[in-house]
Amino acid sequence: MRLRALLDTDALGLRLLGGEDELDRTVRGVMTTDLRDPSRYLSGGELVLTGLAWRRDDADSESFVRLLVQAGVTALAAGEAELGDVPEDLVVACARHRLPLFAVHESVAFATITEHVVRQVSGERAGDLAAVVDRHRRMMTSGPAGGGPDVVLDLLGSDLDLRAWVLSPAGRLIAGPKEAGAALPADVCARLAAEHLSATRTGRRGPHRLTLGPTTYSLFPIRSSGRSPQAARDVRETVLSDWLLAVEADAGDWPDERLDLLQGVTQLIAVERDRRDAARTVRRRLAQEVLELVQTGAAPAEIAARLRVAAPVLLPGLGSAPHWQVVVARVEWDDGDAAGLEGGPVAQSLLEEILVDPLATGPEPSDRIAVAHTGDEAIALVPLPAVSTEHDGSGTGILADALLEAVRDPLTAGLDDDGRLTLGISAAVHSAEGLRGALEEARHARRVAAARSGRVCAAGHHELASHVLLLPFVPDDVRRAFTARLLDPLREYDRRHRAELIPTLEAFLDCDGSWTRCASRLHLHVNTLRYRVGRIEQLTGRDLSRLEDKLDFFLALRMS
Repeated sequence: MRLRALLDTDALGLRLLGGEDELDRTVRGVMTTDLRDPSRYLSGGELVLTGLAWRRDDADSESFVRLLVQAGVTALAAGEAELGDVPEDLVVACARHRLPLFAVHESVAFATITEHVVRQVSGERAGDLAAVVDRHRRMMTSGPAGGGPDVVLDLLGSDLDLRAWVLSPAGRLIAGPKEAGAALPADVCARLAAEHLSATRTGRRGPHRLTLGPTTYSLFPIRSSGRSPQAARDVRETVLSDWLLAVEADAGDWPDERLDLLQGVTQLIAVERDRRDAARTVRRRLAQEVLELVQTGAAPAEIAARLRVAAPVLLPGLGSAPHWQVVVARVEWDDGDAAGLEGGPVAQSLLEEILVDPLATGPEPSDRIAVAHTGDEAIALVPLPAVSTEHDGSGTGILADALLEAVRDPLTAGLDDDGRLTLGISAAVHSAEGLRGALEEARHARRVAAARSGRVCAAGHHELASHVLLLPFVPDDVRRAFTARLLDPLREYDRRHRAELIPTLEAFLDCDGSWTRCASRLHLHVNTLRYRVGRIEQLTGRDLSRLEDKLDFFLALRMS
């Protein structure tokens, strides 16, 4: 569509401040930003909407406009809600660079302009199917008349006979059709998310397709702020946080018109995603403030005051102070090319997607999580409703095993073969005094998780009361020497004779040295088990009747 058509649309509230000779320029997309340098998210042809939060003084306008022009932006529209009239220095900078400039009246939401542009651009490509996108505008409506992504998915079903679901990168169901029988099983969600992440990491062009049984799904990425696939400096910056649209259909033989329509739908859902991300700003700030107080050794009373501010934001209507859990996450990349990637923001976005309070209800329970980041580490404050005074809360909230089971497969695909995610989870605490200990507990648990093999690992507070706490701090060379001395003779013997000495040793220790229980578990005669244990002792020079030797074998198996 052309800029002139935008200016002629009264409902958009646009006022031309400069660039009258450039109104025949074509708009191919729209992006909302307040970044000082948004150029990495631009692909050219966009109408850029800004609230001017990037502007600190007069000189900022020149550099901002220059970056937009270099990125091939079609025009700039500045909102009047924050500063009132658009600053004169921005008008001058746009005139100097021949960039058309509009003022957006404070009564007009940027989402309204975004909807209009998406509808028009999709309409010009999709012809009569544009009416569908027009009806989808209800998704953006606030209040009882709207419904978020669920409405657009219902309309896809009614207008195009397409069933579709919005999923998080970890396979969490964010939205789906409401009719009976339309629920997508958790294992299917996980498979779809894993396929999407794997395809994205390998650079395959979408939509990606996956057949599960008799059903084929087509997967469309939902990228924030109209970002193009090439806009991010590195796909790893966003692959673990971008949503996806899963459509129950094979898009392989779709005409371009229908593919364009689905791309328009993903842009509409992306606007809703951006709105939810903006709402998380307050929670992020609260988490950052609490974290800074805890790490700088502030008085418990001061920390408690900040927690009292956070509680009604995260758990509105709660009458009493909640318990809290702390979750620490770190995303690390193996190769040198990732040196410029910041792990903290990636881990922060990921935690906001995967941490869902199991006691919360509603369409977006993850919005009850407050996440901050410092360096390469992300730290989440998870509020829990107050529990009985007879219970310490240690059994409530997020459990490491359950969280790991839910997210491991999809996120392993997203990390591919060059990334790791490690998570540590504290016990629940009920006071500001306990928060510092919970943070350290979660950090220790994360280090325990980091000592394990696998792309996605998690550990909880319950593991810190055992020998497992000590294992991450054993130097790697000591680990290798210790395990090799005890286990290599057994592995070599198993390789040559298929004697299964290692599985026998594991079962024997797991049965606390009970000959009868171990033989029963392995389906062996007791004499056969005695022969195998004797061979283990002969090859290693150890005595499995001695506690010290049992403990050495146990630790070697855990560290191997």
